[in-house]
Amino acid sequence: MPLIPATTPSRWDRTPAADSAGPLLDIRDLRVGFEVEGKSVPAVQGVSLSVLPGRTTALVGESGSGKSVTALSVLRLLPPSALVQGEIFFEGRNLANLDEAELREVRGGRVGMIFQEPMTSLNPLHTVGRQIA
Repeated sequence: MPLIPATTPSRWDRTPAADSAGPLLDIRDLRVGFEVEGKSVPAVQGVSLSVLPGRTTALVGESGSGKSVTALSVLRLLPPSALVQGEIFFEGRNLANLDEAELREVRGGRVGMIFQEPMTSLNPLHTVGRQIA
C-alpha cells in the first residue's frame, strides 16, 4: 500500500510543529488479515507511519489498498474476524493495552475518523477546516 506522508503544517493545526516532540501517532509494522472461510486473507501488510504534532499526514492509495482498515485499526473498530499484528501508539500509549473505558475516551475525545462518504460525515453548512479543528 503506497503511503505518502505529507509534512506540511496545516492552518487548522492547534499545536505548533516541534521537531523534538515525539510522534502523536506511531504505527509500527501493522499487519491486518481477515478470517474468511478458514483462511487468513491479508488486507494490510507492514504499514509503519508517524504523525508528528502540528503536522498533517496523508494516507493515499488505490481503492482496496487498506487505507480504511489502517484507520479502523487505530481506533480498534475492526470486526472480530480481524487478525491484527503490530503496534499502534497514540500520545505514547499503546492502544492495544487500553481497556474499553480508556479507549472510548481516546475515540471520542482525542481521535476521530471521517469516513469515505463525506456527505454522511461532514456538515455541508460548515467548512471542512472548521469541522476538523
